[in-house]
Amino acid sequence: MAEKVVVGMSGGVDSSVAAYLLKKQGYEVIGVTMRLWQNEGKESSAGVSAVEDAGSVASKIGIPYYVLDFKKEFKKYVVDYFIEDYIKGSTPNPCIVCNRYVKWEALLSKALNLGADYIATGHYARIVKYPQTGRYTLKTAETLEKDQTYALYNLTQKQLEHTLMPIGDYEKNDVRKIAEEIGLSVANKPDSQDICFVNNNDYGGFIRENTALPIEKGNFVDFDGNVLGTHNGISNYTIGQRKGLGIAFGKPMYVCEIRPETNEVVIGENEQLFKKEVFVKNFNFMAFELKNGEYKVLGKIRYNQKKSPCTIQIDGDFVNCVFDEPQRAITPGQAAVFYDGEYIVGGGTIVR
Repeated sequence: MAEKVVVGMSGGVDSSVAAYLLKKQGYEVIGVTMRLWQNEGKESSAGVSAVEDAGSVASKIGIPYYVLDFKKEFKKYVVDYFIEDYIKGSTPNPCIVCNRYVKWEALLSKALNLGADYIATGHYARIVKYPQTGRYTLKTAETLEKDQTYALYNLTQKQLEHTLMPIGDYEKNDVRKIAEEIGLSVANKPDSQDICFVNNNDYGGFIRENTALPIEKGNFVDFDGNVLGTHNGISNYTIGQRKGLGIAFGKPMYVCEIRPETNEVVIGENEQLFKKEVFVKNFNFMAFELKNGEYKVLGKIRYNQKKSPCTIQIDGDFVNCVFDEPQRAITPGQAAVFYDGEYIVGGGTIVR
């Protein structure tokens, strides 16, 4: 009897080809699109186009297809968290939280209850067992420029055990070529770029429209405490930001620090954005569970960054990381993810 897999289908080419490949490998495949968010009657995530495209693909490759409602879970774990963190002066990564608690925890629970053996996605990553420990971990994808392991570092051992990622061994061009060869209408559909629930990348506007929490104006200051102007609320800014400050300096100036305790945004020059040290909380171990001590690894502090040599010091649930070379715009709320070569060791949320 064939093993059953529920494939999360976004209507894009990657998840569509993932479903096709799994069926070709002999799995009993069920396609599912997750309704996640609805904004002013117009869905910006799993909307009409996504459902139509995914349904068309499912029909083409001959698999059953369903649309499931996960809006409640998405609001609780992703949207509310996103708003609260921005108001606290952090810059959250909603995709990482969505992956852990919605696309995996909620969907996997639903799939297992329906008798499925696995869920599957169109992510560019490879699920393997780490050679030294036998624990499940993620290995970087064949297409390095599309590698998505950074955004998946928070998955648990159970989630990895029950997940398939069939396109991790493929180049992006090969995925599109497969879609063209089997006549999928989404073969040349562009990749999505922005956060799915925020229109026009306007984070500040989204937060103002979706919270009753106060967003108070405060001071722009320099590192010496001199007041430079007035900001519109710390939720409108993130570390490294240059544009949209509403104040002219005569030279490029950037957001270097956000101080929620005093409601201040610190402005400085580019070189003041570089630091070596990162403090991380809520660490999730993947390849192995490290005991307290010091370890040489490779680290990333943002999705599209190359891995850089660093040393992590583990003390209980808290991790201190020192990079060999200074890193630009270390941002509280974002993720720091650590690797042993191609394998994820683990990662956590940047505190400072």
